[in-house]
Amino acid sequence: MPLKNDRYTYRVTWSEDDQEYVGLCAEFPSLSWLAKTPELALKGIREIVKSVIEDMRRTGEEIPQPIASKRYSGKFMVRVPPEVHRHLAIQASESGVSLNRIAGAKLSR
Repeated sequence: MPLKNDRYTYRVTWSEDDQEYVGLCAEFPSLSWLAKTPELALKGIREIVKSVIEDMRRTGEEIPQPIASKRYSGKFMVRVPPEVHRHLAIQASESGVSLNRIAGAKLSR
């Protein structure tokens, strides 16, 4: 039976090393599940996440909040080498937009 109100972020991808699909959960990066089909990989990772959450509840551990439930401000600090900063500032000036807009556009690609 799946986790009630499961809002975690799952991904299924092919593992060339294992020659199987691997199910992953962003909020639990140490967990994975291998299976012959993508559907079984997703089912497996969801079941293991449910099991881990049940164990965490029993032991009183803090359960990760789903990424989808978090609120983001849209602001974060990024450090780049001075020459990258200069290059971006020139691009922004030549384009007639802010440095913030140039950086945001590049990050959203």
